[in-house]
Amino acid sequence: MAEENEVKKGIVSIGGREYVVSDLNDAAKSQLANISYVDKELEELKNRTAVLQAAKQFYIGQLTKELPSDQ
Repeated sequence: MAEENEVKKGIVSIGGREYVVSDLNDAAKSQLANISYVDKELEELKNRTAVLQAAKQFYIGQLTKELPSDQ
């Protein structure tokens, strides 16, 4: 989760205030689960982006080898 909304040991900090997760109502807990899901998906997208960027650089290098030289 984002630094400000990080859940640690049953405590969530939002907007500079700390809340005990078990004290939250079901709707709030559901929103925390949604945030957690989104954070995991964003992390996965960052990882996939890094892999794709590396692949792109590899392909650019391979293309450069195939281009005619100026000699």
